[in-house]
Amino acid sequence: MYETERKHIGTHSLDISPAGLTAALVLEEATEDLPYCLLRSLTDEDILSPECERCKHLWAGGCRGLTGICCFLVENLKLPVRAAAGWPLGVAVVCSSTQTRSVEAHKILNKRGFSFRSFGTGTHVKLPGPAPDKPNVYDFRTTYDQVYNDLLRKDKELYTQNGILHMLDRNKRIKPRPERFQDCRDLFDLILPCEERVYDQVVEDLNSREQETCQPVHVVNVDIQDNHEEATLGAFLICELCQCIQHTEDMENEVDELLQEFEEKSGRAFPHTVGFY
Repeated sequence: MYETERKHIGTHSLDISPAGLTAALVLEEATEDLPYCLLRSLTDEDILSPECERCKHLWAGGCRGLTGICCFLVENLKLPVRAAAGWPLGVAVVCSSTQTRSVEAHKILNKRGFSFRSFGTGTHVKLPGPAPDKPNVYDFRTTYDQVYNDLLRKDKELYTQNGILHMLDRNKRIKPRPERFQDCRDLFDLILPCEERVYDQVVEDLNSREQETCQPVHVVNVDIQDNHEEATLGAFLICELCQCIQHTEDMENEVDELLQEFEEKSGRAFPHTVGFY
């Protein structure tokens, strides 16, 4: 652990690492006063979660104290990780089945160091089958590896030719299984649906939730056709958009102007709404 110092934060004095102190002071601004037991927990290494993308990003940067705080806040206090305080922008990209568009963006944004999750909004995962009226349908709990092996058994030549097996091989290298947005209660700064229907489903789900923290979340639709080529082009557009938003000094007041610039440059619309957790 870091060499600690005795510091007075709010109404509490505690031993805390330099990295933990920096983050605790940032948190105090957002939460006014945290109980000593919670602040003390912020420096415990056992808070680290290997499944937390924010933790992975911060750990890779060598910042143990901030990593632990990150996971503790998201999972226990349900407080935002603020990009304005130097935290990575929390991004979710959402398509229908977490197969083509959102996972391609997941691959590219992970390489750029973003805290990123990919989701679908469908009731089931659907992949093309031997005929338009015979899709392959799976539960969201089915892993990519299980789907891959199932299609390999059904018709290796067909699903190799149409690129489905290649896509699934990529997906399982990025995450174990598809995830459904409506089942996730993590907090994000930015949610990017990939088509209008998915955008409507995301907004509907956010509006149906009971507000707890009132943390704002920006939902911006980035329309991407559901094929491999457009998914790649769309992923780079999403990456550029996220990088621009990450570098704004005041995201809440600058995002509309930024989206207008993107609309003028790309010739496409980016419908935008703000929800609250």
